[in-house]
Amino acid sequence: MRLPEDFIMGGATAAYQAEGAVTADGKGRVAWDTYLEKQGRFSPEPASDFYHQFPVDLKLCQQFGVNGIRISIAWSRIFPTGTGEPNQAGVDFYHRLFEECRMRQVEPFVTLHHFDTPEELHKAGDFLNLDTIDAFVRYARFCFEEYKDQVTYWITFNEIGPVNFGQYITGTFPPSIKYDVPKAIQSMHNMMTAHAKAVLAFEELHIPGEIGIVQALEGKYPDRDIEKDKEAAAMEDVLCNKMLLDATFNGDYSFDTKRRLNNILRAYSGELTIHSGDMQALKEAAKYNCFLGVNYYQSHFIRAYSGDSLICHNGTGKKGSSIFRLKGIGERNFENDIPKTDWDWLIYPEGLLDMLRRVKKDYPNYKKIYITENGMGYKDDFENGIIMDGPRIDYVKKHLEAIATAIEEGVNVKGYFIWSLMDVFSWSNGYNKRYGLFYVDFSTQKRYPKESAYWYKRVSETKEIM
Repeated sequence: MRLPEDFIMGGATAAYQAEGAVTADGKGRVAWDTYLEKQGRFSPEPASDFYHQFPVDLKLCQQFGVNGIRISIAWSRIFPTGTGEPNQAGVDFYHRLFEECRMRQVEPFVTLHHFDTPEELHKAGDFLNLDTIDAFVRYARFCFEEYKDQVTYWITFNEIGPVNFGQYITGTFPPSIKYDVPKAIQSMHNMMTAHAKAVLAFEELHIPGEIGIVQALEGKYPDRDIEKDKEAAAMEDVLCNKMLLDATFNGDYSFDTKRRLNNILRAYSGELTIHSGDMQALKEAAKYNCFLGVNYYQSHFIRAYSGDSLICHNGTGKKGSSIFRLKGIGERNFENDIPKTDWDWLIYPEGLLDMLRRVKKDYPNYKKIYITENGMGYKDDFENGIIMDGPRIDYVKKHLEAIATAIEEGVNVKGYFIWSLMDVFSWSNGYNKRYGLFYVDFSTQKRYPKESAYWYKRVSETKEIM
């Protein structure tokens, strides 16, 4: 199978997971700093030291056919408390980074928010506080104007669904609240409103280039061919996918989306507050979304469930330890014959193909799609600088084949960004869960190309999925 000649073969990173230098040159704190200090398990310092090593990583991109890179700007490097005067050292760092991208002929796709709200705003309620929306839009406007000559592709938010699941449902992200689904729904709506207002600012400022959003999409399938499982799958689909896709492309929530969201909220005695101007902003911004970024890692098979919520997060790679039962929605079945990673993530490329078909069918006003994250967390074996990661190659190959099939069927997919370019710090999993094309020795910061890096280079050069 082949990919189009102009198809981008990229690599993805995120500021907090890659940069390190968490206090360097005036950078402000984020909630993760305090959260990780209290846990005492992992440190984001130095991560992959991208703050100092980016010339090395971009040279590797050029050498290995990686012609696009997802980079996020750390909000707290630009505005240490989220608001106020900009920090010039932080501003200058991203100018140097984008200049290096251009020199190496690697197209930067720049995300404004990747799970790292400045701590002062996070403590005040994060996006549950409407002041954070205003602060985000001011930050976005600053970045648009500051970097407009260096950046063509802008992304407002990365994964609105998972960040709110982590903060308010699984409790694995700060502020570590569990099972508060109404908070998650409200915050998702508010973040989509912030996205819309940033898109409108982009248009108002006449910034050259394109703007979009990255949504993490997961297939939600009934585990059994019975009506209760079908409804449970539909309920989780609304919470994880449909609510966010409706807001992105329609600027409104469909009748079925509202009905199921209301059913979920009733199970928790909650409600969604829609503030004045929210829907107007969403409706107007829907016209200006230039692309959708799709992060896809897994799908789920859902059973009906009527008990209390119970979630056990597999953060160590102990296979078979995951439990996910959510009151008012359903239960994920992990005991099936579908291959899984050590972190119990189902390896199901068919789910990506189904999702791409769905976007084309259900949201025909979409313009184009980039697969902005996809990859396999793996316990890489390092032997004298040799890293053979055949399972990762097989994983990526099957997902690229799904993408090629979607393109043949008329879905406009323009690029793929493997998560991740190099090994990075992995939020609640620390450092033992590696995703990179390039192995990072975190003690020396030396990079080593994995077997997958050489394979990826061949695919990039030939566009043949071998």
